[in-house]
Amino acid sequence: MATTVNEPAAKRQKTDHNLVIGTHNGTFHCDEALAVWLLKRTKTYKNAEVTRTRDEAILATCNIVVDVGAKYEPENQRYDHHQRGFEEVFGHGFTTKLSSAGLVYKHFGQEIVSGLMGWPLTDARVQALWLKMYKEYIEAIDAIDNGISAYPSGVKPAYRMRTDISARVGYLNPRWNVHTTPQGMDELFVKASDLVGGEFHERLDYYGNAWLPAREIVLNALKDSASGDERVIVFHEFAPWKEHLFDLERDIGKEGVALYVLYPDESGKWRIQAVPESSESFQSRKALPEDWRGLRDDALSQLTGVPGCIFVHASGFIGGAQTEEAVQALARLALQA
Repeated sequence: MATTVNEPAAKRQKTDHNLVIGTHNGTFHCDEALAVWLLKRTKTYKNAEVTRTRDEAILATCNIVVDVGAKYEPENQRYDHHQRGFEEVFGHGFTTKLSSAGLVYKHFGQEIVSGLMGWPLTDARVQALWLKMYKEYIEAIDAIDNGISAYPSGVKPAYRMRTDISARVGYLNPRWNVHTTPQGMDELFVKASDLVGGEFHERLDYYGNAWLPAREIVLNALKDSASGDERVIVFHEFAPWKEHLFDLERDIGKEGVALYVLYPDESGKWRIQAVPESSESFQSRKALPEDWRGLRDDALSQLTGVPGCIFVHASGFIGGAQTEEAVQALARLALQA
């Protein structure tokens, strides 16, 4: 539990067996709430106490300090981002200025991912998840805490979004007209830290146990397609494939090559889906032929000459048939159209 300390407590900290994480007291924010949670998932600081104060003399007795103190000195375990001239970023293509959450994650994140997933630090999946979690979860926390707009061009959003994790942490602070004791504030901080940290862990578990396995399926299908027609990708088990396909195409220098994806649906029948121009696009690289669109069953089979057809969507982005052989035949015909 976090503790707000006064001057005598500084002497107590020097003799405590446990290490001490320092951060500021008063109103808390998402970045230091997550930074503290992350530190307590490291081997060094897993049993550390948390001290919330702005007293420099007390902070000087802490083993690590985040989001206060006006110093970014990793060698001295100081991780603040408020000082003039601070411009540290995560790297690896990310350019958003870091908050205390990003600073801690940059320096300790791989150890944290390794520990939470139970994988060796040298496992290539650790690096992949470390980068993925920054992109999908922590970068936005950094940006919001540093006042960086998601619309740098000045475009006004069509609606107000205040359900993000940073906003939800903010709502845990006491109302302006409600008096809360220092102990009560610390209890709320722990609640905020558990909220943002718990969500981090849930997302990490998803990316480690669902996103990465899907990526492996897509990568293997791309490798298999290299021995045949690379324009048609076949999955023998369904997996979310769009994001992975575009990323992996860039990695292997095959951007724009795949036109159709074939896969079994939940009923055991098969689908043929046109690859979109991007993961968010509704436009296909090569939609299914126009004269197939909107047809079903026998009418579609008669037109294509392929037995077992089920449907082609009116927009031509997807179709279905009874067997893999049937969708393979549809793909060959669509490529020639």
